[in-house]
Amino acid sequence: MSQESFSIDILLDDIVLTHSLFLPTEKFLQELHHFVRAGGMEGPEGLGQKQACLAMLLHFLDTYQGLLQEEEGAGHIIKDLYLLIMKDESLYQGLREDTLRLHQLVETVELKIPEESQPPSKQVKPLFRHFRRIDSCLQTRVAFRGSDEIFCRVYMPDHSYVTIRSRLSASVQDILGSVTEKLQYSEEPAGREDSLILVAVASSGEKVLLQPTEDCVFTTLGINSHLFACTRDSYEALVPLPEEIQVSPGDTEIHRVEPEDVANHLTAFHWELFRCVHELEFVDYVFHGERGRRETANLELLLQRCSEVTHWVATEVLLCEAPGKRAQLLKKFIKIAALCKQNQDLLSFYAVVMGLDNAAVSRLRLTWEVRRPLPFLPGDLGILGSPLWDPCRNHKSYREVISKMKPPVIPFVPLILKDLTFLHEGSKTLVDGLVNIEKLHSVAEKVRTIRKYRSRPLCLDMEASPHHLQTKAYVRQFQVIDNQNLLFELSYKLEANSQ
Repeated sequence: MSQESFSIDILLDDIVLTHSLFLPTEKFLQELHHFVRAGGMEGPEGLGQKQACLAMLLHFLDTYQGLLQEEEGAGHIIKDLYLLIMKDESLYQGLREDTLRLHQLVETVELKIPEESQPPSKQVKPLFRHFRRIDSCLQTRVAFRGSDEIFCRVYMPDHSYVTIRSRLSASVQDILGSVTEKLQYSEEPAGREDSLILVAVASSGEKVLLQPTEDCVFTTLGINSHLFACTRDSYEALVPLPEEIQVSPGDTEIHRVEPEDVANHLTAFHWELFRCVHELEFVDYVFHGERGRRETANLELLLQRCSEVTHWVATEVLLCEAPGKRAQLLKKFIKIAALCKQNQDLLSFYAVVMGLDNAAVSRLRLTWEVRRPLPFLPGDLGILGSPLWDPCRNHKSYREVISKMKPPVIPFVPLILKDLTFLHEGSKTLVDGLVNIEKLHSVAEKVRTIRKYRSRPLCLDMEASPHHLQTKAYVRQFQVIDNQNLLFELSYKLEANSQ
């Protein structure tokens, strides 16, 4: 590939990945459509315009693919573009392979056209915590789209609930409509559905009133948060579900499994989740593109999982009452973190270490002393002899380590979002009315690193046995306490006087 061809491909990629920062996708495609029509003139100039549009459309379709099923307005424009280009197929004799590729992409994308008949009913997909079905958690994770349907429980102030079937991208108003419909067919008092509001209630008791126009709320909930429907006069009386604050100390599955098995299952599951995140979700999450946050569900679930692993570590340690076993558990988690790093799963590595660094855990001085002389004490930045945990100089050590890793790699995703946020807030998208090409290129370069991390498949040697399936189910459905006040209560019961 020549340097000029390489530069053109990079420019095309920059535009496709970042155009939503300054131009909505539908408008972008309309401009492309206009450009093709303008290329209807005879001669080399017209042919050049059509060839450029063909290259742009190919790159766009290849990048977006499944996301276009959610772009109703884009469907007609893309099909019109396709017909315009294919009408003059004879002009593209030198690009026969590209036109064939365009035909294949348009066929496989399955564009959603508003006038077309409705597709057959979709299978309902399970989110992490929907009914904790073992068969669901053992399935390979697949990417979520806004039009996917899920089951969800919406609770009442008395902790009774209704189960609704809803689109993942449903608005609060739509959710309340489904709840109202359910209540009308139940034996509840007729006045109960009047003027309902939707509230997210965390296990700590914190409440967030959701506005009617908000959408995609399911994937933004906290680990142990639930949706409550109530009238405004019941808002202050809402309390978390009892099961979210019950504690049952004693040996759990973590004491019976090997660190190698846990680390491998963590890596395998997080690779599945990471692969489900479309690269454009990173751009939408930070820059709030014209699609809003509708297409960031998979990224939000991955971030939720990172938090879940962190709280799992703290929960397991603080529910272990015997000092000796608790010290052994610290040792096991340190080994799990080291093995995750060995697997090039830096997301799990950081999540486990952050769990050990939770203030409710790190204050257990007596427990940490028991398991010496392992090379880790609270506040020690040299965990496991590695400087990865050191945030100094903008995580310089982490960046040096990951730059030397060959794919497949699972990066610490929150740091990627931090970098994109810095790019977003550090420079303007438009300067004197012109697009800031340098900013777009920097954003696209960051997205391309994600593409590189996933450029090779993950291969882990894990046996398929009943014990293997039990560990897999355990790792994919952690029971955690995410209420920091409750974690501190458990910590002080274990060591009242530790500092």
